Amino acid sequence: MAILPILYWPDARLSIRASAVEGITPAIHRLAEEMLETMYAAPGRGLAAPQVGVLQRLFVMDVGWKTGRPEPMVCINPEILWRSAVVATGDEGCLSIPGPITPIARPQAIQMAWTRLDGVRMERRLSGFAAICAQHEYDHLEGIVTLDRLAPLARAQALSQFGAVAA
Repeated sequence: MAILPILYWPDARLSIRASAVEGITPAIHRLAEEMLETMYAAPGRGLAAPQVGVLQRLFVMDVGWKTGRPEPMVCINPEILWRSAVVATGDEGCLSIPGPITPIARPQAIQMAWTRLDGVRMERRLSGFAAICAQHEYDHLEGIVTLDRLAPLARAQALSQFGAVAA
């Protein structure tokens, strides 16, 4: 397999809504495996296909691997079916925006459906960090990055941190 190059903001592809995956082909299997390898090498806990230049609705995540409990997930054509009314603000980083850690408000729990690599359709309630990670990656499929969720002053502060890292 290979480590894929990660796109960095403001690459225009990060602002495009991804298209549905039309079939679970050997190319999709290879993409998912390479995305997991790339995510672990980065090291991150989630990675969406648009972040590696593939504008398809697929993301990978593993919220437990950094604490010794690997739980890799490949989510093809995910849908968020429900969001809790309880919202929490937490710090988020993004592999496509290295540097700034930004406070993002998100529902603390979601109900998500997706297709696995074996073609099985799943539905699960995610809470805590898993819900936050899934929503972050889902945003990438919608063409949304964390900067888009910030108020103007917070965005300016984040961009100043990004500029320092990018320079």
